[in-house]
Amino acid sequence: MPSTTHKHTTVRQPRIYASSRRPAGRATTIAWRAALPLMALLASSASKPVHADGANYFSLKDVVQSARQLAARPYVDNRNKVPEFLKKLTYDQYRDIRFRADKALWAATNLPFQVQFFHVGAYYQHPVTIHVLDGGTEHDVAFASDMFAYGKNKFPEPVPADAGFAGFRIHYPIKTHKYFDEVAVFLGASYFRAIGRDQVYGLSARGVAVDTALPQGEQFPYFKEFWLVKPTPGARRIRVYALLDGKSLTGAYQFDIEPGKTTSTRVKAVLIPRHKIEKLGLAPLTSMFLYGEGPSRIAKDYRPEVHDSDGLLIASATGEWIWRPLVNPSRLLVSSFSVASPQGFGLLQRDRDFDHYQDLETRSELRPGAWIVPQGDWGAGRVELVEIPSDAEKHDNVVAYWVPEIQPSPEKPLRISYEVQWISHDPSPADSARALSTRVSAGNIKGTKQFVIDFGGRKLDALPAQAPVRGEIQILTGGTMVEQHTVKNAVTGGWRLSFQVKPTGDAPIDVNAYLVSDDQPLTETWSYLNDDR
Repeated sequence: MPSTTHKHTTVRQPRIYASSRRPAGRATTIAWRAALPLMALLASSASKPVHADGANYFSLKDVVQSARQLAARPYVDNRNKVPEFLKKLTYDQYRDIRFRADKALWAATNLPFQVQFFHVGAYYQHPVTIHVLDGGTEHDVAFASDMFAYGKNKFPEPVPADAGFAGFRIHYPIKTHKYFDEVAVFLGASYFRAIGRDQVYGLSARGVAVDTALPQGEQFPYFKEFWLVKPTPGARRIRVYALLDGKSLTGAYQFDIEPGKTTSTRVKAVLIPRHKIEKLGLAPLTSMFLYGEGPSRIAKDYRPEVHDSDGLLIASATGEWIWRPLVNPSRLLVSSFSVASPQGFGLLQRDRDFDHYQDLETRSELRPGAWIVPQGDWGAGRVELVEIPSDAEKHDNVVAYWVPEIQPSPEKPLRISYEVQWISHDPSPADSARALSTRVSAGNIKGTKQFVIDFGGRKLDALPAQAPVRGEIQILTGGTMVEQHTVKNAVTGGWRLSFQVKPTGDAPIDVNAYLVSDDQPLTETWSYLNDDR
C-alpha cells in the first residue's frame, strides 16, 4: 500500500477567491528589442555605495536586515499611492500600456540580459521600488511616463511623475544570439513565472501563501522592493533580491534565474512573522484547470481540454511517486498529502498532445510544469492542494504548496531554499510507469461511477498480455468498490485499469490505485478525488 497518507476537506461556501490571471499572461508574451543606454533609466541623483567602504558586499543578509526592521513596524498598505483613474483601468485598457523597447535596462551594452518594466494600474496597485546593484554601488531605477506608450488610453489627468512600477520582466537570448526573448516575470503580489526555450507562459509561482482556503480569507503579501544585480558579459544567470511585506509577515528573497531549455529559478528565503500565522504555505504554485479528459460541469467548446496544468506530482523520501489529476470541483476542495522530507512536488502539464487541446492561440501543450526541488531536509509537513470552483479560464483556481508541521513564530524566523524547474518533461524516473489518462463516467452497474486509468512506461509496456498484473485499489472515502478489471492495452502498449465505485454518503469519492505484479508495485500511485455529484 502507499506509504504516504492524505486527506481532504470540502467547504461549501468558500471565502477564497480565484485571482485574475490573464492580464499578466497576455501582456507579458511580447518580447522586445532594446537599444538605449542604461543611464537613461537610472535616477538622476548620484549613485550611492552599497556599503560605507564601497565594497560590493550586498547579499541576502542585507535584505534580511530590512525585513527584520519592517517586521518590527505595523504593516502599511501602499495602494493609496496609485491614482484612482489608473486603478479603474479595464483589462484591455491596461494591456494598451506598453513599455517602450528602446528604454530597456542594459539595452546598449553587450550584456546577455535586459529588463523591462510594468506600469501600475488595474490589477497591479502596489508600486514597487527597483534598484540596480552595479559593482560597489546601488542605483535607483526612476519611473518616467515616457518609458511607456499608452495606446488609445485618454486619462483625466497626467500620470504622476512618481507613479512607480508594478514589476518587471527579464529578457535573454534563449533561442538565438540575436533576439532577447522574455524568460521571467515578477508582477503582482509575490507572483513570479518563467519559461524555458520552447515554452509559453502558463502557471505561476509565488513567494509565499498565507491562510489559503481558511475561513478568515487568504492574505497576499507582496514584493515591495527589488534589487537587480547587473550581470557580467557572458553571464548565464541573473540574480534578483526581493523584500516581501504583508499583514502577517515580512520576508527576504534571493532569486537566481538561469534560462535554458529548462529554465531554473533557485530561491533562498527568510520569512519573519509579525505575529502567529495559522497556515503558512511554502514554495506555492498557482495554475488554471477548467476541464480535461475527465468529467466536466463546464459546457465544452471546440477545445477538448482547457488547462495550464493537469495534475499534481509528489516524490516522497520513501521512493513513492504520487499523481493526483486535477479537477474543477463544484465546491472548494482541499487535499493534504502527508510527506516527510519531500524530494519534490509540482503542478505539471503531463499531456503534451496538441490534438487534445486544439488551441492555436494559447498552445496549452507548450505550457510549462513547475517542479519544486527542496534544498536540504524540510522535515515533517504536508503538500496541500487547493482546487477552487471556476467557470472561466481567466481565473487561476488551483494552488499547491508545502505546509511545515511547525509554523514559524516572530521569535524564530523560517529559512528555506529550493529550486523551481520550469519543465516540459516529467521528472519521475524514466523507466517508471505513469498514469497517462484518467476518465470517469457513469458505470454500467446502476448507481455507480466508473474509473478508467491508462498506465504506461517502458518496463510496464514490456510485460506480455498474460502477465499477472492487477490493480491495488483503496477507497478512502465516499464509496465502496463494486468491480475492477485490468487488461493490456493493445493500442498503446500499456495497461488499463478500470473499476466501478458505488457512492455512499455526501463525501467525494477519494481513491488511490496502482498496478502490481506478484505483490510488487509496477506504477506510481494514482490518487483521485471525484466530486461529480
